[in-house]
Amino acid sequence: MLEAIEIETGVGPGAAVIWMHGLGADGHDFEPIVPELDLPRALAIRFVFPHAPMRPVTVNGGAVMRAWYDVAALGGVRREDAEGVRASQRDIEALIEREKQRGVPAGRIVLAGFSQGGAMALQTGLRHPERLAGLLILSSFLPLADTLAAEGESANRDVPIFIAHGTHDPMIPMSRASDSRDRLLALGYRVEWHEYPMPHSLCAEEIAELSAWMRRVLGAAA
Repeated sequence: MLEAIEIETGVGPGAAVIWMHGLGADGHDFEPIVPELDLPRALAIRFVFPHAPMRPVTVNGGAVMRAWYDVAALGGVRREDAEGVRASQRDIEALIEREKQRGVPAGRIVLAGFSQGGAMALQTGLRHPERLAGLLILSSFLPLADTLAAEGESANRDVPIFIAHGTHDPMIPMSRASDSRDRLLALGYRVEWHEYPMPHSLCAEEIAELSAWMRRVLGAAA
């Protein structure tokens, strides 16, 4: 089981958000966002911020850091390591199962992530056999895109997907994010698309809009 930081916004959480960090960061990276979301006190949520495994990353000269998978630059384009993606998918599935064992049903679990973490939220959520509450994808893209049509689970064909990206992102170009959006739409997924004039980061407007989205997908049963 991956080590993780946990924050509970109320007693006896009836919902959970499993939030994956980006390359080289760790589970502490998004801790500060919990109060910034300004969610209703009655909506008791367990935020789980797991630490990715330590591994060498090819595009960073083989330096060892927290990463959900290795990344190589092929022909000037960054490509994800399929074996590493699938290994981390299994790790995230174990976190989902733990939440279910703690009394949170799959339909009250959001998978969220930034950059590499967002890629893992998509990879895992769209292949999960039970309907989730939603997928929150920030400054990211669709990994292993060519396999989704065959591997996507019908239970999450209509899962709400919030995708946000910066128009000045130098790490994951807007074109890669918009291509991911278009691939998802072509397969019939429900994508709520947002773009902001920012680099590879978050902004206040984005946080306000993802907070409203989270209230919609989790608030009904609060």
